[in-house]
Parts: sequence; structure tokens; C-alpha cells
Amino acid sequence: MIEKNISKIQTWLKKNNIDLAYFHNPTTISYITSFHSDPHERIMALFIPQVGEPFLFVPALEIETAKNSNWNYSVFGYFDEENPFEKIATILKKYPKLNQCAIEKDVLPVGRMENLKFFFPQLNFDYDITPKIQEMKLYKSKFEKNILLEAGKLADIAFEIGFSAIKENISEQEIVAIIETEMKKRGVKKMSFDTLVLTGAHAADPHGEPTSQNLVKNNELILFDLGCMWKGYASDATRMASFKEPTDRDKKIFDIVLEAQLRAQNAIKPGITAGELDAIARDYITKKGYGEYFIHRLGHGIGQSCHEYPSIVKNNDLIIKEGMCFSIEPGIYIPNEVGVRVEDCVYVESNGSTPFTTLPKDLHIIK
Repeated sequence: MIEKNISKIQTWLKKNNIDLAYFHNPTTISYITSFHSDPHERIMALFIPQVGEPFLFVPALEIETAKNSNWNYSVFGYFDEENPFEKIATILKKYPKLNQCAIEKDVLPVGRMENLKFFFPQLNFDYDITPKIQEMKLYKSKFEKNILLEAGKLADIAFEIGFSAIKENISEQEIVAIIETEMKKRGVKKMSFDTLVLTGAHAADPHGEPTSQNLVKNNELILFDLGCMWKGYASDATRMASFKEPTDRDKKIFDIVLEAQLRAQNAIKPGITAGELDAIARDYITKKGYGEYFIHRLGHGIGQSCHEYPSIVKNNDLIIKEGMCFSIEPGIYIPNEVGVRVEDCVYVESNGSTPFTTLPKDLHIIK
């Protein structure tokens, strides 16, 4: 896979007459090289020339780990007291021609680009390789699909742990702590994102932050949005619970969101567009009188990052094809009253889709 990734990038560089690609984002570097590290404030970079051997540049404390990974090309590094860009420049000057450099414009800090330009004032950074990386990540292999399925099974377990922790007056934060502690015991090093457990009216904030002050109360809905990182890939799903029987209105809203989610997920097949999928869920919620409370896109891509290309959003003409992976997550959020979301991420098959999470999406009523 590493050689294939490098070949695709070098072919793109040649086609566009670009001499070099410079990658800074750890997630992109991991995708291309299979070497994952969080360098924090230190410099980690991947350089792929149009002609010649690519190389990884990492902090000194990561050199041996990188060399012992599946990366079979050169690895260089630097000590904290050294100027990393001066060392990078020394390596790059061995390449015969460097005038055009492609970067991921959305994620490369300006300061790092300027540091490299100091040593190569002739280098032009006008070229954005982001669309090419998005295209490469868009279609997951069967190998990647299997890892995503494993990550999804772990998310299912995390939901069950969360549901079993529900009791009167337990806080959102306490439930999160129980989920994440238990998942660590099962080998999950980190969650895909900060686990969301939001009770009652707090769930009307789609990306609210769990607190120790918000407590589980009788007859209120509880929103769980979570995922697990596994072998470098993320899972992401949302399920709803209720402590004792919900109110009739809350149950009605839940039923509307669930039906919208099922309609959109069941419609997935090669040939439909991202915008058409969004419309299926959005039109149903609007027909039921809650359209103004569905305030975000229907879904996002998933892979090594929890949120990646493509965007399943209104008016997006992207044609869905086999191998794509994305979420389907409609919601209704009535400020200061109630919030409901139901979500699965799926792999597009030749005649439908396979969800990564399989825990039933019905409202889980804790009696």
C-alpha cells in the first residue's frame, strides 16, 4: 500500500510538472506511510520528490520507531537543540531540481512553509495537493473496510457500557469516564473524539460538552455520540437512550429522526448523489414540521480521521460509488428543550451499504 501511495503521488507530480510534495499533517503522513506519530509541537514531515526516493523527517526520539515501521525508505531526524529546517534543507539540496512544491494548503502552518522558503527562496508553494489526497482516501480497500468494521464493533461495546451506567442523578461526565475507562481495558488507546453524553435539553447543542453538573433525570432523553480509534482507523456513531419512559413529544421526535436516518441509509447505492441522500432525510424531517431544527449536513466521510472528505450535504453533486465511507446522521435540535440524533457510518457496496456499527438504533429505554 505504501508503494502504491507513493506511486500515485509521484504520477500526479509528474503530470502537473511539480518537483516535490511536502506533507505536515500526521494523519496524512500515517495514511501514506503507515507510520503514525503525534509529534506535538515538534517537526515531523514527509517529502516525496517527483523523481527519487521519498523520506521521512522526524524528531530524534521517533527515529528508531519510524525505521522499525513498515516504512522502507530513508528516515532522518533532529535533536531539539537543532534547527529542523536547516537539516531538511541539507537533505533536499541533494535533489537536482526544486522549483515547484505541492502542499496541503488547509493544514500546513504558514510559519513552517516560510521556514522552508527561507532556505529555498525560489520554491513556489502555489500547488495544493489536498484534492489528490482526498481522492486517494475516498475509496477504502477491503482491508480498510475490515478494520473499520472492527472499530465499529468496539463502538457498539462502548454504547452498551454507557447504557449500563445510566442511573438517576449520575452526571454526563461520570458516564463518559466509565465508557472510556472500560474501553481502555479492552485495548482501545483513545476514542475517535471526545465522547459525548448529553442529557435532556443539553443534547440540543449538537457538539455540547459533557459536564459534572448535568445529571440524568427521569423521563429525559440521553444522547451518546462516540467512536474508537483502532489500528489507525476511526468509528463514529450516535445512539439515543431514555431514563425511564420518555415524554410523548420526545418519543415522537426520536421516531421522526430514526425514520429519516433509515430512509437515507437504505437509499445508499452507487449512482445516487451526496445531495440526494441529504434531501431524503431533510425532506422527511421538514415534512414532519421540524426542518428548521435540522441544522447540519447529513454526513461526513470517515477513515483514518473521524471527519474527512466527502461531505454529504445539500446540493453536493458528488456521485456515490462503491468503496466510499461516510456517516448518515440526521438530527433535530430544539434549543433549551431537546436534542435527538441517530447515526451510522457505512461502506458503500455494489448494491447498497454495510454499516460499521450494528447495535439496534431503537430508543434504549432504561427502566
